[in-house]
Amino acid sequence: MKTLDMNTDRKATARTLSNALPDLQRYNGAIVVVKFGGHAMGDQAAMDTFARDIVLMQMVGVNPVIVHGGGPMINEKLDVLGIKSSFVNGKRVTDEATVEVVEMVLSGLVNKRIVQAINGQGGKAVGLSGKDANLMICEQTNPDLGFVGSPTEMDASVLRDLFEKDMIPVIAPVGAGRNGETFNVNGDTAAGAIAAALKADRLLLLTDVAGVKNAEGQVVTELKAETIRAMIADGTIAGGMIPKTETALMAIEGGVRGVVILDGREPNACLLELYTKHGAGSLIRG
Repeated sequence: MKTLDMNTDRKATARTLSNALPDLQRYNGAIVVVKFGGHAMGDQAAMDTFARDIVLMQMVGVNPVIVHGGGPMINEKLDVLGIKSSFVNGKRVTDEATVEVVEMVLSGLVNKRIVQAINGQGGKAVGLSGKDANLMICEQTNPDLGFVGSPTEMDASVLRDLFEKDMIPVIAPVGAGRNGETFNVNGDTAAGAIAAALKADRLLLLTDVAGVKNAEGQVVTELKAETIRAMIADGTIAGGMIPKTETALMAIEGGVRGVVILDGREPNACLLELYTKHGAGSLIRG
């Protein structure tokens, strides 16, 4: 019985690989930007699975770029250091002391954990932030929020140089101001700006939800930009899904071919989206 089970597993694996061939060919040479955050960042097993998937993507011809968040880790460090946060309309004010912690945690602790995980799976990852090589120049989003930035000028040439060397960029969403400031940038926003600068084939926004849901609570697998705008206007898309879909719209307007909002808690979520017939989550196109 054990031998029979092994043969069945082998045949299923071979069939899966064979069926994936058209999608493997489709994404050969493609640029795929992945926003990594949520549950998987705090779970080592999930981190290792994600890293393995990224290495596999590169091995079959994809140029992956990882942009990560790290909000819970920032909160923990602020608590340890006794730095109190103030809020304006529910949004944290990033003062000078806070932005130093943000950069330390994102560019240091979180970024290097992801780099190490990818390298541990046989990849060659390089950690960066938006400040490196003037990748992401920002302006202050709102004076009331302090050092929170919005990307206004992008130079993705350093990422293309890394592609040429078969390296995987892992980017912390910290940007540079024109006067030497350091800005904290929302991770989804940074990923969207980087994807647009690269004219990426796909932007994958990994979240803790299954995708964009309609009024009946069902995940919609494919949407047009005008449908997203209508769903925001009528309140179907609400809460934390609004900024994610707005990021998707901005990325598409910037030249990204498609944006997928999908559940990062699902094992092998990126592979399911790229290399299976029905994909995963919600695909948004122009």
